[in-house]
Amino acid sequence: MTFWGFAINYMFRMNMNIVIVSMIKHSIPKTNVTIIHECLINTESLKSNNTFAQKSSADLNDNKFEWNEYQQNVILGAFFTLHVFMQIPGGVLAQRYGTKTVFGFTNGVAAMLSFVIPASAKFNYKALVVVRVVQGLIAGGSSRFVSAYFGSSIGVAVTYVMCGYLIATFGWESVFYVSGGLGLLWYICWNLLVYDTPAKHPTISSKERTYIENCIVETIQTRSKPLPIPWKSILLSKALMINLVTQTGSIWGLSTLATQAPSYFNFVLGLNIKQTGLWSGMPHFFRWAFSFGFSMICDSLVKSKRMSLTNVRKFATVFCNILQGLFILGLCYSGCNSVVAIIMLFCATAVSGAASSGPLASVVDIAPNYAGVILGIIGTVSMCSGFISPIIVGYLTFNQQTLGQWCKVFHLSGAICICSGLIYTVFGTSDIQKWNTYEDPVLNEKELKLIVKKT
Repeated sequence: MTFWGFAINYMFRMNMNIVIVSMIKHSIPKTNVTIIHECLINTESLKSNNTFAQKSSADLNDNKFEWNEYQQNVILGAFFTLHVFMQIPGGVLAQRYGTKTVFGFTNGVAAMLSFVIPASAKFNYKALVVVRVVQGLIAGGSSRFVSAYFGSSIGVAVTYVMCGYLIATFGWESVFYVSGGLGLLWYICWNLLVYDTPAKHPTISSKERTYIENCIVETIQTRSKPLPIPWKSILLSKALMINLVTQTGSIWGLSTLATQAPSYFNFVLGLNIKQTGLWSGMPHFFRWAFSFGFSMICDSLVKSKRMSLTNVRKFATVFCNILQGLFILGLCYSGCNSVVAIIMLFCATAVSGAASSGPLASVVDIAPNYAGVILGIIGTVSMCSGFISPIIVGYLTFNQQTLGQWCKVFHLSGAICICSGLIYTVFGTSDIQKWNTYEDPVLNEKELKLIVKKT
């Protein structure tokens, strides 16, 4: 239920990325003439899309909007504007009201807001932005509970493929109704099937309940006195700063690809909406599979001691940052060749899955006692790319949906990935930090008295 809850959560995050392709009147920007000249004239994609002229005439109806590139990307980034600020409050609310209530509530409300999106879009562009901001704020409360699951890749893949076929068959509005319906269905099942404690479960056997409660008691006893957090040491830690920069660079590249791939494939390369959904979503299945296979290789290298832990993390960073950046640059140089562009997207997205064996895993290496705190800090900073990247893309492509302008987008994202990866490969470490060990002065005093007494 948690896995599919995460997939649903990502459906709300990502569905707008592909839906907006069908919400825009393609014939409005004059620069589309340039696009036809660059990628569509005398190509098979022109035929496979039933010709640009037909597509333009189909766009001229009340369900299409004359939003420029800047407005489009404001909409795409709106979800993440306040999303990042709910990372920590979500955990605090869960401690007070229970994980079941908070996780269920956030996904349930986000699902209901999904039904409002079509009406808000038709009412006013700013109204849609407000709905997406609120939806992102509410959905952000669940991020704390699902950050460890790689189900995000499955969620993105399913969303894009499903949305492509829904839009082609029933229109763009259907995406939000189906997303909302699936979210509410999950919410009902979550409330019926999931419970915070064994004692609250109505059908659990006494044997199972006793076993689980005994295990929980043992866990609570070992953590009854949480360690004080050395905030100053954490925030001034060189190892943490390097890790933060590296993860932010990797997420920037992945976020840009996940958000912008549908627009690039449709507006620039001229793929139809089904193709756009399929080829934007399938790479994330490969990312999920790649992360598992690559992690097995890394585990083998560590266990056999053929590479040190630090070098294994650096090896993984070469894939999730440096290689990802190179493949993103490859998107630029693929030009109008949609096959090569799709291959570059597959490769860039897949290798980003190495993060689970690289900088992401390094957080636990350098400070296992405070890994949760560090992940919260890094997650808050790195997720800012979710709304900063679209703003930059909107600025670079404003009234200029051309290969040249999109190359600037890919050059920037590729450079961020590569540079952040190089920083980690040179300066990164997986050595445990001194501030990870907390020395209790009271405990030391007791030990000293005991030694004196024995003496």
